[in-house]
Amino acid sequence: MKNPTNDNDRIEFENAMHKFLNSSVYAKNKHFGQPANTNRPVVDNSYTYCLKVTFDNLKEHDQYQIEPAHKLFISEASKLWDRVLIYDSQS
Repeated sequence: MKNPTNDNDRIEFENAMHKFLNSSVYAKNKHFGQPANTNRPVVDNSYTYCLKVTFDNLKEHDQYQIEPAHKLFISEASKLWDRVLIYDSQS
């Protein structure tokens, strides 16, 4: 986030995220959190929030990218962050 210590920004971001997660049609398993309070050299805790979502298939992933709930979240919250990192994986 641009201002991770700003309580109003955090509340605005969290509200937008929860609204998104409650209305996304395609995101299945959902985890929204903050870095754990661990201090090990192999742990990346340089972020403010993380979101992990899973999809049943690639088609749902692609639909998620353009679904109205996802686009609304981006329009509401993108002013609050400097960058977003995505880690796609498959099993």
